[in-house]
Amino acid sequence: MEVQVAVAKVRKYATSESGDTVEMIERPHGGFSFVMVDGQRSGRSAKAVANLVARKAIALLGEGVRDGAVARAAHDYLVTHRGGKVQATLNILSVDMVSRTIVLSRNSHCPIFFVTKRALQVLDEPSQPVGVYRGTKPVVTELPLQDPTAVVLFTDGVLAAGQRRGKSLDLLAIVQRLYAECDCDAQFIADQLLAEALQLDEGRASDDISILTLAVCVRQARDAPAGLSGADVRRLSLTVPL
Repeated sequence: MEVQVAVAKVRKYATSESGDTVEMIERPHGGFSFVMVDGQRSGRSAKAVANLVARKAIALLGEGVRDGAVARAAHDYLVTHRGGKVQATLNILSVDMVSRTIVLSRNSHCPIFFVTKRALQVLDEPSQPVGVYRGTKPVVTELPLQDPTAVVLFTDGVLAAGQRRGKSLDLLAIVQRLYAECDCDAQFIADQLLAEALQLDEGRASDDISILTLAVCVRQARDAPAGLSGADVRRLSLTVPL
């Protein structure tokens, strides 16, 4: 069994910088966590807010703090630094090797999709963003780490796609179709969902879009240089246009 994680993101059309941030850290007791933050509005001000929240969350995760407590602390941190006047959505996706589970912590109005061969589960319980409302806490869901599984998270640029033209994505149908087509390929799901969102916006994203996907699948045999064959190699790649 292996775990694949992929990110695909674009900034809002005609803005200099994305207000979304995605960060990763290895968990001290095994596994890893991804933090996805969407700062209020867009551009540099939103990026500053997103970075503030993401840095706090990543630091605490690296110290072994549990995901739900991390989200609450990130909320308190943003309230303290911005006086409760600025908000951000926050998602934390963790693969916990101690409990052998996928942990999803959500402070966002955007749903999370969890797909297996048996069913598609939509995690859409009402949830508040961090930074403004007193007593804000995340919605935390823990799911078994098993194959074949896919998890799809995104910021609200996906929901906004096509709205200027009276259109919207049928996300339930799209995620089910991509899962069936991809044989559990995390990058394929992220790229194709981004492509469909941009198509509705005619190539000009109406808001920052970030898509984070995880796939648990059968371990793939890969061509490897001499000396790496059979080794438990972890790989991470990044592609950024300049």
